[in-house]
Amino acid sequence: MTTTLTPPPVDVSRELYGARLPSWGPQAVLAAGVAGAAVSYAAGANLLQAALIAWVICMGLPLWSVAVEGRRKATDRLVTTLVSSAFVLAMFPLFSILWTVISKGSKVLSTDFFTYSMRNIVGEGGGIYHALVGTLLITGAAAVISIPIGIFAAIYLVEYAEGNRLSRWIRFLVDVMTGIPSIVAGLFAYALFVLFFGEGVRMGVGGSVALSVLMIPILVRSTEEMLKLVPNELREASYALGVPKWRTVAKVVLPTSLAGIVTGITLSIARVIGETAPLLIIVGTTDSVNFNLFDGRMASLPVFAFASQRNPGIPPEFSIDRAWGAALVLLVIVMLLNLIARLVSYFFSPKGER
Repeated sequence: MTTTLTPPPVDVSRELYGARLPSWGPQAVLAAGVAGAAVSYAAGANLLQAALIAWVICMGLPLWSVAVEGRRKATDRLVTTLVSSAFVLAMFPLFSILWTVISKGSKVLSTDFFTYSMRNIVGEGGGIYHALVGTLLITGAAAVISIPIGIFAAIYLVEYAEGNRLSRWIRFLVDVMTGIPSIVAGLFAYALFVLFFGEGVRMGVGGSVALSVLMIPILVRSTEEMLKLVPNELREASYALGVPKWRTVAKVVLPTSLAGIVTGITLSIARVIGETAPLLIIVGTTDSVNFNLFDGRMASLPVFAFASQRNPGIPPEFSIDRAWGAALVLLVIVMLLNLIARLVSYFFSPKGER
C-alpha cells in the first residue's frame, strides 16, 4: 500500500506579489494615529499639535512596508498616505468653519429669531426676519434678471454663432466677468442707478442688478457646456423632419439638457446669495422689514451679519450671537441649494447617466 504525500497549500498571492502586510495593517496604523492624537489632546496639546502627532504615527505605515514588502510597495503606500493627508488637510478648514458656525450660531436659533426683526431692539431679543425677507427678494429678483439672459446667450453661442468672431468676443468677455471682484459689480450697479436717481440712492433692485452681474457669466458658461453635451444626431433628426431651428432648440435641445441647466441655475444662486460687498454699496441695511425692492434700503443676511459683528453695541454679546445665527442660516440655505442641485441633476438626468 503506497501513501501519497499531499504538498502543502501554496499561497498564490505570496508567490506572485511577495510578502505583504496583513490586511488590517493600514487600519491599525490609522487607529494608532487617532489614539495618539486623542491622548495628546487630552494631555494639553492643541488641535493642530494633536493632528501633527497623528500624521507622524500614520507615516509609520510606509516604514513598516519597507521592512516587510520592499521598496516598491512602500513607495506606493507612501504616496497613498501623502495624498490622503492632503485630502484631510483640504477638508480641515471646511470642517473647522462648519463646527465654528454651528456651535456659535445654533444657540440663538428659535421661533422668535425667524419671526422678529431688529426694529426698536437694543440688546437681547430681535431676529433676522427682515434680513431673511430681503435676501430672498433680492436674490429672487437677481435670478429673474439673470436666468433669461444667461440661457439665451448660451443658446446663441452654441446654436447660432458657433465659431464666428462675435461668439469669440462674447466668450472672452464672459470669462473676464467670471473673475471680477464682487465689489466691482456693486460699484457698477451704484453708478448705473446714480444716473437715474441721483447720489445716495439705496434700493433692493440695485442689489439684484449687482448680483445678476455675478450670476450671468456663471449661467452662460454652465448652460453652454450643457448644450454642447446634447448629441448633434438629435438636432439632425429634428431638422430631417422639417422642424425649424428655433423649435428644435425649444423642444429637443433644451429638454435634453434641462437637468444640467437647472443645476447651473441653482449653483449660481448659491454663489451670489452670500455676497456682502455689492449689497453694502447699493442696498445698505435697515432694522425694519421692507418688501418693496424699489423703495429704500433693505436688509440682507450677509450684510446683517457683517453689521452686527462690526457694530455690536452695548452689551456686544447679543449682537455677536445674532451675527453667528445669521451666518448659520445663510450656510444652511447654501447647503440646501447645493442639495437641490444634486437632486435635480439625479432625477432629471437620463437613467444611464445617474
